[in-house]
Amino acid sequence: MGCWTKLKASGWAYPTAILSLYGFFANCRVAEPFLTPYLIGPHKNISEEVVTNYLFPIWTYSYLAFLFPVFLLTDFLRYKPVIMIQGLFLVTNYLLLCFAPGVPAMTVLQVNYAVVTSTEVAYFSYIYSVIPVENYQRATGYLRSAMLAGYTTGASLGQVLISIAGADYFYINALTLGILSIAFLITFWLPMPQRSMFFKGKKAAAVGSQLEHPVMYKDGADSGKEEMEHNGCAGWCSRENVATVGPVLWQSFRESYSSRHLIYWSLWWALATAGYVQVFNYIQLMWDHIEPSATSSIYNGGVEAVCCLVGAAAAFSVGHLKVTWAVWGELALGLFSAVATGAVFLMAFTSSIWACYAGYVVFKSCYMLLFTITAFQIASNLSMECYALTFGINTFVALTLQTIITAVVVDETALGLDIVTQFIIYGSYYAFISLLFLIRGTYTVCIHQCYPEHTDAKEPKSSVEVISAERL
Repeated sequence: MGCWTKLKASGWAYPTAILSLYGFFANCRVAEPFLTPYLIGPHKNISEEVVTNYLFPIWTYSYLAFLFPVFLLTDFLRYKPVIMIQGLFLVTNYLLLCFAPGVPAMTVLQVNYAVVTSTEVAYFSYIYSVIPVENYQRATGYLRSAMLAGYTTGASLGQVLISIAGADYFYINALTLGILSIAFLITFWLPMPQRSMFFKGKKAAAVGSQLEHPVMYKDGADSGKEEMEHNGCAGWCSRENVATVGPVLWQSFRESYSSRHLIYWSLWWALATAGYVQVFNYIQLMWDHIEPSATSSIYNGGVEAVCCLVGAAAAFSVGHLKVTWAVWGELALGLFSAVATGAVFLMAFTSSIWACYAGYVVFKSCYMLLFTITAFQIASNLSMECYALTFGINTFVALTLQTIITAVVVDETALGLDIVTQFIIYGSYYAFISLLFLIRGTYTVCIHQCYPEHTDAKEPKSSVEVISAERL
C-alpha cells in the first residue's frame, strides 16, 4: 500500500505505469495474427475474395473518415475519454469476432476496428499532457516498450496455442477478449489531464508560454498554474477555447512545414506508410494463398513476434548511431526502401511460405527502422504541438493514398485484383519511392560534399534524437 501511495505521489510515474499497463494488455492480441484464417475458415465461412475485395477495404474507408475528427476530438476531450473509447471498442471488436456470424456483422467489425485505429493517437498524446517535459524521454521509452512487449507476447502466445496446444481459433479469440477486457478496466484508473495542446484559449495559451520559460516568468509561475487548472476544470469547452483552435492549428501547421527539409521527410512518411499499411493488411491473405491454413501448419504469430523484435532492435539502434542524418538520411531512405522493394517482390513471386515469411520480416524491419529515422528528424525540429499536428497530417495523407490504392486496386467495384497481382503493384509502388529518394539523397550528399557548411546547421542535437527514437 505504501508503494502504491508513493507511486501516485511521484507525479509522472503513476500515469506512466497505468498507461504502460494499458498499452501492454491492449496490444496483447493473441488472435490478431490469425484473423484471416479465422474469417475464411469454418467459424465464419467467408470466401477469400469477399475478405480481400469487400471487407478489408471497408476498414480503410472508415479509418479515413474517422481519423481527422478523432484527432481533434482527442485533444478537445483531453485524451482519457478517447483512450477509454478505444478500450471499449477493442472489447466490442472481439465480441463481434467471437459471437456475431455473417458478412453484415463482419462489416460492422471493420467499422468498429477503424474507430480503434483512429484513436491510437491518444496513447502517446495523453502522457505528454500529464507529466513534466523532463520526464518525456523515460516515459515514452516505457510506453513504447510496453506496446512492443504486449504485441510480442500476444503473437508468441497465439503461436504456442495453435502449434503446440492445438487450440481452436475461437478459443484464442475468446482469450483475447478477456485480455482486452482487462485493458478496458485499466483505463478507469488513468488520471484526467488538466490541459490540451490546441483547445486552450487565449489566457491558457499565454500562461503556457510563461510556463515554458520558467526563468523569465518565475514570479508568476504558481498563479499561472492555478489559472490553468481553473481553465481546465471550468472553461475547457468554452466558446473561447473552440474559437482559438483554428489560429493555433494554422500557426502550428506553418511551423511544421516551414522548411523543404521537413517536407521531404514528411513525404517519405506519407508515401511509405501508405504502402506499408497496405502490405500489413493483406499479408495474411498472401500467406494463405501460398500455403492454405486449412491444410497446413501456419506460423503467423511467430513471424509477427520476430518482426516486432527485429524491428524494435533496428529502431532502437538508430538513436545510438553516429550518423549525420541531415546529410545521409534521405539516401538511407532510398537504399532501405530499395531493400523493402525487393522483399515485397519476393513475397509476390515466391511459392515458398518460408521465403515469404523472410521477405515480410525484412520489409517490416526496414519500415520500422526508416520510420524511426524520419520521425526523429521531424520531431527534433518541432515543438510537441507541431509534432502532434505533423503526425496527424502525415498519417491523414498516408491514409488518403492508401484509400486511393484500395479503391482502385482492391475494391471489388473497381479492378478487384487477386492477391499476387496486388503485391506486384505494391512492390512497384515501393520501387517508385526508392527511386525518388535515391535521387534526392544523392543530390543532398553531393551538395554536402561541395558546401559542407550548408548542412552542418541542419543536424539536430543527439539528445533530441534519442528522445524521438524512443518515442516511436
